[in-house]
Amino acid sequence: MSEASEESVYSEDEVRSRIATDLPHWYLEDGWLRRKYRTSGWKATLMLVNTIGHLAEAAWHHPDLTVSYAFVIVKLVTHSAKGITDKDFELARKIEDTLMWRPAAESALEGTPDDPRFKYIKYD
Repeated sequence: MSEASEESVYSEDEVRSRIATDLPHWYLEDGWLRRKYRTSGWKATLMLVNTIGHLAEAAWHHPDLTVSYAFVIVKLVTHSAKGITDKDFELARKIEDTLMWRPAAESALEGTPDDPRFKYIKYD
């Protein structure tokens, strides 16, 4: 594990630039890297929370979550460095890729039907 002194903290301008390039649905607010995921309801929200929890635990980097009936807000910052570091961007990317994943058109997997009865997450 790296020490806090080895963790390079990004400036606000650097964070905004990297968000624009790498994580366009994320934003910077009050010193946190954030993303709001909208869901179809409580069961879907819990699916997202459990997925985020697994990824965070595997990465040993733990976000703050705001959990409501039809959304989850993810907030990332590296507490030991007192700012946003590569750890936050890497975990944000993994969360984004996992939660927004859908099978390709040519995949043997069908994907969630385009029917309100089955949708659980609102894809961007």
